[in-house]
Amino acid sequence: MFWTARLVLTRPLAPRCALGARRLISGRSSDNIDILGVEYPTDAITNVTPAILAKLSQRLHTKPAHPLNTLRSLIEAHYPDFAHLSSLSPLVTPYKNFDELSFPKDHPGRAVTDSYYINRDLMLRTHTSAHEVEVFRDGKDKFLLTADVYRRDEIDGSHYPVFHQMEGARIFTADASGLKEVEEDNERLAQQLALSSIVIEDVPHISATNPVQPSHDPRYSEAVARNLKLSLNTLMLKLFGDVAGTSNENPLRVRWIEAYFPFTSPSFEVEVFFQGKWLEILGCGVVRQATLDTAEVPNKIGWAFGLGLERIAMILYSIPDIRLFWSNDPRFLSQFEDGKITTFRPYSKYPSCFKDVSFWSPKDQALHENDFCDLVRDVAGDIVEDVQKIDEFVHPKTGRTSTCFRINYRSMDRSLSNEEVNAIQAQVVSRLKEQLGVEIR
Repeated sequence: MFWTARLVLTRPLAPRCALGARRLISGRSSDNIDILGVEYPTDAITNVTPAILAKLSQRLHTKPAHPLNTLRSLIEAHYPDFAHLSSLSPLVTPYKNFDELSFPKDHPGRAVTDSYYINRDLMLRTHTSAHEVEVFRDGKDKFLLTADVYRRDEIDGSHYPVFHQMEGARIFTADASGLKEVEEDNERLAQQLALSSIVIEDVPHISATNPVQPSHDPRYSEAVARNLKLSLNTLMLKLFGDVAGTSNENPLRVRWIEAYFPFTSPSFEVEVFFQGKWLEILGCGVVRQATLDTAEVPNKIGWAFGLGLERIAMILYSIPDIRLFWSNDPRFLSQFEDGKITTFRPYSKYPSCFKDVSFWSPKDQALHENDFCDLVRDVAGDIVEDVQKIDEFVHPKTGRTSTCFRINYRSMDRSLSNEEVNAIQAQVVSRLKEQLGVEIR
């Protein structure tokens, strides 16, 4: 689900015409897109780019010795009796991605400025929760689901349009036997944590500001919320305890915070105190009954959590740039082995080359920043470290918007010559004029 602060989109829907989305692939000569060997029709809202489609087959979370695969395996080992899923197709319907999970019709995540659409009936999943209903419907009461997810996003060292999430969920029978199972598991987990080097700053399991759902029994909902917290506290100790060097004198500190998500209530965020600061790790909560009803398991109650693998791996491995996860450079890959978390050793820091581009947007048409970033990615790939909007103003007479972006070209693997960057920048400018209809200043 859209669990973390980074993932809960709050900006308003930008006004978009159909042509604005279509232009991003206007160079395509066919009305179909080949995705993993299958042809799919395009239409007016198609906005997925070749650079994004090229990532679909990579599946970094399954590559041996890759940090994301090791992190996935460590979490799966912590939940050995859960079903472990990692091979579901990234192509889903908007209904599956949003409506099955009770997303509002006007949620910003639905916009073509935020999500990648193959056509109006098919898209790239934006979160692993897109599969939650089908997995529950399939009869799985507890599972971990790991997958690549896709969101149009800015360009910098911690954001990438393709990243990897893990969804965890557990549901119980909503009767006396189910409540007994939850309470017995709570006692087991509480005893385990009492013997561990961990300090937990908690909040009430349910409250007026973080309420139980109307259809849930308050006692049962509180027990399920406690089970969620206890389970995740043990996971935090598993992931961060050894790396942080915890001991009785230096226990791991975990902090729980009330949160709001449309798909859970009560809801929480989890933070860990690591290397001198509090870090947001994941979001979680008691699953909305509407989701379980849609999955045709109305007699169940349970919890779910979602975490970003890159976010946690960057912390644990001290990896400074999210682009590195996609590197094939042996100097990166050779530093890691299956099952071990090791500190990344930077092998070089090549110089930046900054290039600015200023332009007038088409009259009476909004140009979203994600349109610009997708175009830059499609031309330059991962040699762009970040993009910043450094100026924007509206002409008082014409009403046209002028924008200036600064592109930071910096390869992770080699030095770039000014001539090479100039050639790439020229392609960016050409594509801006051709595909987005801007007027270069």
